[in-house]
Amino acid sequence: MCGITGWVAHGEDLARHRSVVQAMTDTMSCRGPDAEGVWIEGPAALGHRRLSIIDLAGGVQPMVAERDGRTLAALTFCGEIYNFRELRAELAALGHSFRTDSDTEVVLTAYLQWGADFAARLNGMFAIGLWDATTRELLLVRDPIGVKPLYYARTAHGVMFGSEPKAVLAHPGVPRRVDAQGLAEILDMVRTPEITPFADLSEVRPGQVVRVTEGGLTRTRYWQLTAREHTDDLDTTVATVRELLEDIVARQLIADVPVATLLSGGLDSSAITALAQRALTAEGRGPVRSYSVDFQGAADGFEPDAVRGTADAPYVRDCAAHVGSDHREVLLDSTELADPAVRAAILGATDLPPAYWGDLWPSLYLLCREIRKRATVVLSGESADELFGGYRWYQRPEAVDAPTFPWLTPGSARIFGGSSLIDQGLLEKLDLEGYRRDRYAEALAEVPVLPGESAADRRMREVTYLNITRFMQAVLDRKDRMSMAVGLEVRVPFCDHRLMDYVFNVPWAMKSFDGREKSLLRAAVRDVLPASVLERTKTPFPSTQDTRYEQALRAELRAVLADPDSPVLPLLNTARVNRVLGRELDDFSLPHDRGGIEMALWLNRWLVSYDVTVTV
Repeated sequence: MCGITGWVAHGEDLARHRSVVQAMTDTMSCRGPDAEGVWIEGPAALGHRRLSIIDLAGGVQPMVAERDGRTLAALTFCGEIYNFRELRAELAALGHSFRTDSDTEVVLTAYLQWGADFAARLNGMFAIGLWDATTRELLLVRDPIGVKPLYYARTAHGVMFGSEPKAVLAHPGVPRRVDAQGLAEILDMVRTPEITPFADLSEVRPGQVVRVTEGGLTRTRYWQLTAREHTDDLDTTVATVRELLEDIVARQLIADVPVATLLSGGLDSSAITALAQRALTAEGRGPVRSYSVDFQGAADGFEPDAVRGTADAPYVRDCAAHVGSDHREVLLDSTELADPAVRAAILGATDLPPAYWGDLWPSLYLLCREIRKRATVVLSGESADELFGGYRWYQRPEAVDAPTFPWLTPGSARIFGGSSLIDQGLLEKLDLEGYRRDRYAEALAEVPVLPGESAADRRMREVTYLNITRFMQAVLDRKDRMSMAVGLEVRVPFCDHRLMDYVFNVPWAMKSFDGREKSLLRAAVRDVLPASVLERTKTPFPSTQDTRYEQALRAELRAVLADPDSPVLPLLNTARVNRVLGRELDDFSLPHDRGGIEMALWLNRWLVSYDVTVTV
């Protein structure tokens, strides 16, 4: 896992701009604390920051393939290729030789053998920048599901790219400009593929290849979800899901550094932990290390809320004992969530206002920071809810049938009220309702069609597609940013594209055959989990119930209002802000108020720190 960046400028010699390329590379230091490299040849420059996971001595990047002293191709690569051993053997049989044991060299050699078609052969999470010195073209490639991010900005003569916006924004030629579309993307939870809040910055779509030549830029998809008839019966389907998960988890345990799992006591993370333990035991390794997170005193003072009916701790302990993992509980102090240094680190990792999910950003950051002291790689249960139907909006008819994104329907959008304190005139100018409506129609038009499918199955296919291609992207982005901010690699077994492809086509009646959420997944792992975890209802990531966090948010917002130079002030409805701040603390749990305060604070920090120009 690493951070990548680069710049291609046809007609220029970028050796004259090494300091700029170095500055772009330096922005990725958190993602790659172990090593760095810059490669420049003519119009192409690649930068790399390395987090060493496989072949610690080899795999140095950028990696260059040469023949007779002439460059064939150069690669900067972020991620992990889980089938690199099979690909290496296949390539060796075709006559290729290898200098290292790294998956990086396998990726580069695969390109030399198969050209741009190499991307479809990779199983993993990755972002790739590859310069072909023969054809003088750059390929930007992102993994099928979008676990690893990749951004780029077009120029008159080429492109700049990077794992995070900051790498591209470090180039003096890229403006930090946000227009009406960008602001709408910030304020509403629509997460449109390829679009970013920065007007001059795009994101490579999952499963996409962006090709940059002297003639311009083209985009093609090498993988996407497709619709086809599911012919397996229930028993075969359950067995197939289990077989896929066992293979996926075993592959994702491969590393030359300590590996652990994130364990919440829910079905998804417990399944990954149990299967990891079985795989390690079969290899004579283990036990698996597992980590959970909670807040100091939360277990004793837990109060059920609208989405969390039970505390995690009892289920975590049941699972850890049942599986036999080497478990550690990370207990956070709620006062740290509002610590200015923590907030600054989060903003520096996201490059955008991380308003949605509120305190889940700092708590995830602090969890990853603590885990990084003892492990370099963790496996996570992320993305099972989107694939298997775990969120409550999958079970609520009013959310399923609504003509919009289901997570933005009343009763579901508890933590997505980011625009509640924004100036009404600005909201009318942005027309967020119209923007959401257009993006929803655009997303629906993408959904693959299965002829003869019932209306009910068609709708659940649409809901699943929306979740995978929109909502899940925001979840994966949060996990990537908070983990890589401390140099921790998070692997996501449920994002294996083979599993995604298979389960996406399972009819909803089979996915929910026992009348519960994630019936199919529960059946597939029933034999490896304790009864308490199997029967537990879906519960989100823990959120603090300590009022000190709410008090800290209020104090910060009062300070923002008191400073006439606060850049966010023109964007706010100050009268409404004052009404919210005047409420009793007990009333502060109103979800839209909390989301609105988080949005206002993060917007202000972002505008100050990133020198952003807003043009609406």
